[in-house]
Amino acid sequence: MSQDLKQLDVLLAEPRGFCAGVDRAIEIVERALKKFGPPIYVRHEIVHNTFVVNDLKAKGAIFIDELSEVPPGATLIFSAHGVSRAVQAEAQARGFSIFDATCPLVTKVHVEVAKLAREGYEFIMIGHKGHPEVEGTMGQLDGGIHLVEDVADVALIQPSQADKLAVVTQTTLSVDDAAAITAAVRERFPNVRRPKQQDICYATQNRQDAVKMMSPQVDVLLVVGSPTSSNSNRLAELARKLGVPSYMVDNAGELRPEWLEGRARVGITAGASAPEVLVQEVIARIRDFGAITVRRVEGVEETIKFPLPKGLKL
Repeated sequence: MSQDLKQLDVLLAEPRGFCAGVDRAIEIVERALKKFGPPIYVRHEIVHNTFVVNDLKAKGAIFIDELSEVPPGATLIFSAHGVSRAVQAEAQARGFSIFDATCPLVTKVHVEVAKLAREGYEFIMIGHKGHPEVEGTMGQLDGGIHLVEDVADVALIQPSQADKLAVVTQTTLSVDDAAAITAAVRERFPNVRRPKQQDICYATQNRQDAVKMMSPQVDVLLVVGSPTSSNSNRLAELARKLGVPSYMVDNAGELRPEWLEGRARVGITAGASAPEVLVQEVIARIRDFGAITVRRVEGVEETIKFPLPKGLKL
């Protein structure tokens, strides 16, 4: 290791890592395993983190994509990203014992979509095609919901009417990107209805704000998170937009020493589905590179807790 890593100063973003929705989803699976015993079936990765999924697999969770893979009478858990009405109906028809780990902030979007659809609204959904949360939200309706991924898409959509049009957003997007796309939507459809409270969740917003605050103070940013995690990817993107080289690592083994060479200060954050144990392993790996100081950057303190579904008391 070259000498220029010896004076490395590490800044830890606050808040980082698990949010209330992720905490709740993991606890639902762990409680179901304790109460009913393995196997417990989970539709889709419970949260987008390799470590978390592998840990739950080792405890007896089985992750599936198709409900046909689940035996009759089994216990099934819906992931934190939410599911379409068709998936809910099929799961009920197959007679599974179902626990819904959908993040309550995603459920809030589903409820809003259903309510406005009854009032005759069509929707523009800002999100990433193929992401399970987007599939779940768009799957609350049989039609009349149009996906836009960027500003250019706004010009291409063709709603059947513009009088009753509402915007909804994937909860884990870049706050700035979503604002730019929403502005383009409003320019094309001036009467569009926006959510009373923004759909982007508090945890996504807080983690992005923390990166904005920390970026001027660091020479490089490491984001602990899995490649499939939307909110982790947005943190790395945001730092790059602010001119800070940024790298995502799923675990400490992916950390490359050359990323840190010639840098005096490294920032570390973690996506909302990344456990703190991984952050500590990354810090330990950087310590192996030489003497460093580690300090936290003051940030918002999160106190939100979501209740568990009924039937999981141990």
